[in-house]
Amino acid sequence: MKRNPKSGHYTPPPEVAAAAATTVGRLFAATAALRPGRDALVEGGRSLSYAELDSRASRLANVLLGRGVGRGDRVALMARNCIGYIEVELACARIGAIAVGMNWRFTADETAHCLDLTGPTLVVASADYRETLDAAGFPADLILGDDLEAAMEGAPDTDPGRHVEPEDGMAIIFTSGTTGHPKGATISHRAIIARALIYGAELAVPADDTFVAWTPLFHMGANDFALATLLRGGRVAVMDGYRPKELIRAIETWPVHYLAAVPGMVEDFVTHLKASSRNFKPIGMVGAMADLVPRQQLKEITELLNAPYLNTFGSTETGIPPATANFVPVGAAPDSLSKAQNAFCEIRLVDANGDDVPDGETGELAIRGPSLFSGYWGNDEANREAFRNGWFHMGDAFRRNQDGTLDFVDRVKYMIKSGGENIYPAEIERHILADPRIADAAVVRKKDERWGEVPVVFAARTDEALTGEDVIGMCRGKIASYKLPKEVHFVAMEALPRSTSGKIQRHVLEERLG
Repeated sequence: MKRNPKSGHYTPPPEVAAAAATTVGRLFAATAALRPGRDALVEGGRSLSYAELDSRASRLANVLLGRGVGRGDRVALMARNCIGYIEVELACARIGAIAVGMNWRFTADETAHCLDLTGPTLVVASADYRETLDAAGFPADLILGDDLEAAMEGAPDTDPGRHVEPEDGMAIIFTSGTTGHPKGATISHRAIIARALIYGAELAVPADDTFVAWTPLFHMGANDFALATLLRGGRVAVMDGYRPKELIRAIETWPVHYLAAVPGMVEDFVTHLKASSRNFKPIGMVGAMADLVPRQQLKEITELLNAPYLNTFGSTETGIPPATANFVPVGAAPDSLSKAQNAFCEIRLVDANGDDVPDGETGELAIRGPSLFSGYWGNDEANREAFRNGWFHMGDAFRRNQDGTLDFVDRVKYMIKSGGENIYPAEIERHILADPRIADAAVVRKKDERWGEVPVVFAARTDEALTGEDVIGMCRGKIASYKLPKEVHFVAMEALPRSTSGKIQRHVLEERLG
């Protein structure tokens, strides 16, 4: 056999590389061609088949081109969950434009910051947000509904055939940081496709599944899974926010492999589930962010739905990875919520110098893999801080156990420095949330003359006889004495401030302490 004496790096010719360079727009068109008559989107009494959605996405893509939007341009999208939201995203994907998901809960000043940062060529919105956009200095160019339909009337329904690369941005999603301005995470076509593959493979999601998109589409929780479902030929039931009766109707109508549930709604949803007929279709799994849900609620919701609770740890920047591969069993109220690392990613736990920490010690999680985002839009400083030595540093502290599982400790930057010791609030919250007399709780830092900072608890209780000393006693003997809370403030459940993803906003609670 004749051997080739040449050696060195192989670079495929352009035509070879192009054959592998698919995009979200092209993959959706291929799926639609295979399943033209199947439901793609359902919203209330309205539904669109794959053929209809494919046609409308092409018509809208041609409308965007006619309004001056091209590859790499941004299209701001400010609307509550609706079919039109996903249509705009797919239209942008067809021409290489980037859909900027705007948080409609933002004030005019916050909206102006996000729009100044991303510089959209076109602003699409629902009529509800005209006033906010006007006050932000970015009037809407196209209004979802009659205005959109009129613009699409007569537009060609053929794919415009524009050149788009896998590394082109497809979406910008703003992170819900606890301090400072939101950062715009740029998600490429490559990342969206990888996330869809990981969703199907890691969670064993059937290709014809129904996903209920009720959490905001401007966050990855609904957006990633809705797009993954459409790329794989399933049905997306679009719902405008948490509507328990509609959610129950959905799981009575279709088998749902993954039902999203977020902290802050679980208790109320459990109440509605108990009052329902409980004639549910099969549910594969429920939940997200188990660490932030009281243990008794984990037990109740899994029993009522006969489905395990998905013990997640992902992010806007990473998708499902790095650690969304473990479950809370049906009927369990576990003391431990250890995570399992996902496939399709590499991770390390590192110290401040970037060196790996031994098992059992706390380190920041660094990750790399195909689902990773493409950096923060227009924020070189944040990118320099987050991307170091070929890894993305998440800003989350973990400990690795001997069996390879991972325990979430807390955000690296949200740390209580007390007398020279580091205290992570989640270490304290874990023990408090395990008590059934607690509906929800958060630990924050308070300035202290002697120690610098001390931990303080805000808690919503289910038992009015519960005292502050009782709460502190939940932790005594389980954590070091210097970590014990110094104060306990009882508040109503609705008085716990939350982000749109359901996380309690510690910085707001700190402000209440003055």
